[in-house]
Amino acid sequence: MSMPGPDPYLSFRFHVEIDALTVGGFSSVSGLEHEMTPEEYEEGGNNRFTHKLPTRYTQPNVVLERGLIDSPVLWEWLANAREGKIERRTVLIVLLNTVREETWRWELTGAYPIRWAGPDLQADQAAVAIETVELAHQGFTSLG
Repeated sequence: MSMPGPDPYLSFRFHVEIDALTVGGFSSVSGLEHEMTPEEYEEGGNNRFTHKLPTRYTQPNVVLERGLIDSPVLWEWLANAREGKIERRTVLIVLLNTVREETWRWELTGAYPIRWAGPDLQADQAAVAIETVELAHQGFTSLG
């Protein structure tokens, strides 16, 4: 008989909060990554290696996908951005365990929407209508 192990923090249990309001259970979140591309410097007379000097970190935009958005908070934020009224907000992505307790969170700072895409509608398909929201941000922290 096997002993139950720790919860593996399955990736499909999460929700998204904007300014401390839960705005939806998204089906997909991507773009939670940092990357530094070092600058290479070739030293004259040294053929064994190139120096790799640190530069700044960059983060891609975060992409949220879900069923249709029905949150007035999110719709108003999108509408204001479309009208040129950019509101930077704090966005939390909260990972839940199997009993829906918070296990981890990522906090995006200075986030604002830069893209919205509606669902592909096809009458002969039984697929879920998925909307996409893309957020630019000033970086994120992991709050485990």
